[in-house]
Amino acid sequence: MAIHEECGVFGVIGTKKENAAGIVYYGLYALQHRGQESCGIVVNDDGAFSSYKDLGLVSEVFSKDTLSHFPMGNMAVGHVRYGTTGGNTRNNCQPIEVNHQKGKMALAHNGNLSNSLELRDNLELSGAIFHTTSDTETIAYVITRERLRTPSIEEAVSNTMNLLEGAYSLVLISSTKMIAARDPYGFRPLCYGKMADGAYVAASESCALSAVGAEFIRDVLPGEILVFTKNGVESRREHCEKQSQRTCIFEYIYFARPDSVIDGISVHESRMKAGELLAESYPKCADIVIGVPDSGLDAALGYAKKSGIPYGIGLIKNKYIGRTFISPGQDERLDKVRIKLSPVKNVINGKGVVLIDDSIVRGTTSKCIVKLLRDAGAKEIHMRISAPPFLYPCYYGTDIDSEENLIACHHSVDEIARMIGVDSLGYLPIEKLNKLIGSEDYCAACFQGKYPTKIPADLRKDRFERKLSERMCL
Repeated sequence: MAIHEECGVFGVIGTKKENAAGIVYYGLYALQHRGQESCGIVVNDDGAFSSYKDLGLVSEVFSKDTLSHFPMGNMAVGHVRYGTTGGNTRNNCQPIEVNHQKGKMALAHNGNLSNSLELRDNLELSGAIFHTTSDTETIAYVITRERLRTPSIEEAVSNTMNLLEGAYSLVLISSTKMIAARDPYGFRPLCYGKMADGAYVAASESCALSAVGAEFIRDVLPGEILVFTKNGVESRREHCEKQSQRTCIFEYIYFARPDSVIDGISVHESRMKAGELLAESYPKCADIVIGVPDSGLDAALGYAKKSGIPYGIGLIKNKYIGRTFISPGQDERLDKVRIKLSPVKNVINGKGVVLIDDSIVRGTTSKCIVKLLRDAGAKEIHMRISAPPFLYPCYYGTDIDSEENLIACHHSVDEIARMIGVDSLGYLPIEKLNKLIGSEDYCAACFQGKYPTKIPADLRKDRFERKLSERMCL
């Protein structure tokens, strides 16, 4: 399977030296839902970079002692990551650091390039030596190459964007500047704000700005490059409006925190709307509506509001367990469901239940959740999904990588219902996706197979992590 990533990026630049690592730490903490495999922080102290990266959660990697070893600095960038297959090594932790003839750079990236292998092959043939299997290193090398040819880091980023295809939201720091850039389609979210002391922050989601006390200014436009210096912020828009905006609709359905606002749309309200649409499309007489924590709760509230069926807390989540959807390995996924969720028997026992979840990918997690509810005494279970069926792989950073792993590719809705053990099953109709955000400016390729960019012909990003016998089969 190919490597796909969903990550979180955060950066800060101030007018004076301060505890920049501490600011990034809290920003990454707020973005922890976007990646739980590894994290890292790089601090710029007047052109001298200090960094620490490792596998684990933000709270595990960065202890009070670890943070105390960072110098005071005027800039810092951080990253949280997950990878769905392979690549779970310290080498793939971000931010990626590069030293070159014109200075230093540290880069954090959220997304997935569709032409990554082509770019990497060209770089390798030119003598580049790679230490990771991530797209981020490829982007870093291209920016570095362009930086050696151009008078500024922002010019290098702009030239690089001419070569990149796919999804990328970037935050990078050089010796004197912080750059935030978003691909021309705007696949992945990116925004920025300002703190009371004048420091600027850039982050994957607005919830991270709130976490550090920054006032939200706006989303970074698709194709926009923001250049932050001690003198303020400059916007470059030479790549804007070259493509129709295609923000990943799954950001609203699943990935983002409900208190975030993406491209002017409240994630919470979007999920509430999904629940209302499900109630309209698949009404059911039942005793209670419950949601699968966390991303199913808002949609469950919307379903209850529209249907008039009481809303209840039927499943309790262990807050110290990571999200099952982004756990590498099927065995881990199954084990974590049992640890992660516990049914509230008094709420469920003897009841007809409408169960709301955000998606069914492989079906294993859903089957396990349904069994938990049956064992707790649920009389009937009618499952409603706040997304259409996954039918196609995603090449832009979501954990949907091959049709062989997608249950909806091989079974009808009724068959899936029987397989996971529910009395009825209904998905959000694909024609109603636009109602979630009030526009057609989204990517739904994983549901409908219409890709905004060229589909990659070769997905062997992880070839160096495979055994020789496995590579020969490709």
